[in-house]
Amino acid sequence: MPLFAGYGDIIGSSAQAARGGGQSNSLQMRALGILQDLRRQNGNRVKIWVSVMSYQSINADGPAETTCSYGASLLHFRGPQRALNSSYVACLGGEETFGRFVEDPFPTILERRLDRRCLNLGSLFCGVEALTQDAGLLDIVNAADVCVLQMPGLLGQSNRFYRVHPRRNDRFVTPTPDLIALYPEEDFTDIHFVRHLLTRLKARSDARIELVEQELRTGWIERLSTFLDKVRPPVVMLRLEVEGAAATSMPYEPAAVDSQMIEALRPRCAEVTTLGVQVSGVSDELEDMLFGTLQQPMAEHMIGPATHRRIAEALAHAINDVGV
Repeated sequence: MPLFAGYGDIIGSSAQAARGGGQSNSLQMRALGILQDLRRQNGNRVKIWVSVMSYQSINADGPAETTCSYGASLLHFRGPQRALNSSYVACLGGEETFGRFVEDPFPTILERRLDRRCLNLGSLFCGVEALTQDAGLLDIVNAADVCVLQMPGLLGQSNRFYRVHPRRNDRFVTPTPDLIALYPEEDFTDIHFVRHLLTRLKARSDARIELVEQELRTGWIERLSTFLDKVRPPVVMLRLEVEGAAATSMPYEPAAVDSQMIEALRPRCAEVTTLGVQVSGVSDELEDMLFGTLQQPMAEHMIGPATHRRIAEALAHAINDVGV
């Protein structure tokens, strides 16, 4: 059945600040990943500010993408469910692996290209935390012939400064005493997403953010290294460098994965495939995607069908090079 996790949270304080603010405030709101949308309130259609990251319903006013679960894993993956009683390639990742708003995500195309079963284990809002802490997922991966792992970002992990939801890793749950002590002037009560949190802290423009960034980098390497050490089949790491739209892109990654971090993981991977890709709002693939009218702001930040084909082609070459 389709995953339906609610439609989203209104960013109240930001909306209040934007009222009457004109074009400059509108651009600032978009830079924070907050867009205007039509909603129904008290029987009337009104335009309000909504976080881009809160468009959680897969099938809100649009085609339904099915989800499924496997074994003991607590995560929801792209459907339809596949049998696990024959050999397969396990494709792990987040939104891009899941393939939001496209009919054929790259694991589906890769299956046709390789002529071997490819299991789509893409899970929405899944980050380092969910990928590395789900024992059921590891069991599925270890039964595969090959593991394709889309490299997760840095933000979706609990650490000594903040906690995230164990499966919805985009969700900021609570600051730790260490973060409160580091930013005593900050009010965290209106922050619901980790990207919003890091954007807020980065805006302070002082050296304190470097402590948070270093914590994220260290935790990212440690968690993924531990996870990869437990994975038995050869791993093809997929690194997607996603270019967003200049005016409406999601906020920057406050702490980016750098080449040294990739090199720290390379000995644990059979191949590392790096691809530069563009979201559909930049690549002109939006018209080839499947979404409802309320979903267009989110669809603009997803990769399109042609990009999925490029990814599948690159992965096919990498897997053939591994020789399994």
